Amino acid sequence: MAKTEIKTENQQHENKKAEHKETPSESVASFAATFVAGLFIITFVMQLFTIPSGSMEKTLLVGDYVFVDRLTPAAKAGYTGPVVPYRDVHRGDIIVFLKPSQPGLHLVKRVVGIPGDKIHLRQGVVYRNGERLNEPFVSHDGTYDPRRDDFPGVELPWGYDSYAPEWPWPTEIKSYIHGEDLVVPPDSYFAMGDNRDNSVDSRYWGFVPRSNIIGRPLFVFWSQDVPPSSETAPTIGERIGNFFYSVRHFFDKTRWGRTFHIVR
Repeated sequence: MAKTEIKTENQQHENKKAEHKETPSESVASFAATFVAGLFIITFVMQLFTIPSGSMEKTLLVGDYVFVDRLTPAAKAGYTGPVVPYRDVHRGDIIVFLKPSQPGLHLVKRVVGIPGDKIHLRQGVVYRNGERLNEPFVSHDGTYDPRRDDFPGVELPWGYDSYAPEWPWPTEIKSYIHGEDLVVPPDSYFAMGDNRDNSVDSRYWGFVPRSNIIGRPLFVFWSQDVPPSSETAPTIGERIGNFFYSVRHFFDKTRWGRTFHIVR
């Protein structure tokens, strides 16, 4: 006598689900949802940037690819309320921003002064609000240039005109100097590179407007030992050359030890 299988209602339902195949329209909808979510993340939440120059060594190296948090430093919108996290820019933060004298070019520097701070340098040492800063992350090359290391001084740092000849910083800076200090105005920041003697920063082209700040680097996603490039927007030819260099030297030039390195 043959046994009769009695399937419960739940078992029948599970079998029907297993037999269901995704239709083309469902596949397209799934792909579209994934694409939109990814686009939202890289547009509003996180974005991948590469470090082109050594101005932030040894904190960030040439060839580091960093994920940047675009959301929490963003200007607080009235409609976001408690839903969207927000943290203002603090002293010591590393920020990615659009260069004031060259819109479209992204730079990365460390915030040394926030609105209201009084800043000056003497022999390469930074003083903020009268106090000498302890900056263990800063490196120096051992040279001394009074135009660069005694700031603000009689002359602006050498070479400012070659980076932004049309930028009004040489004239504007005078209005921000009080005594021996440069006073940071509202909604602006004074930013410098950790590789202090090899960084074209706020000493050369002025303050970083709040609206120019893109975000804060969180961690190194990937790092490759590549030749440094200047802090200018790369041409299409340079981008293609950089791409093929990265592919050709992926295994022998990748710095595996910097993967997921937290940026501080």
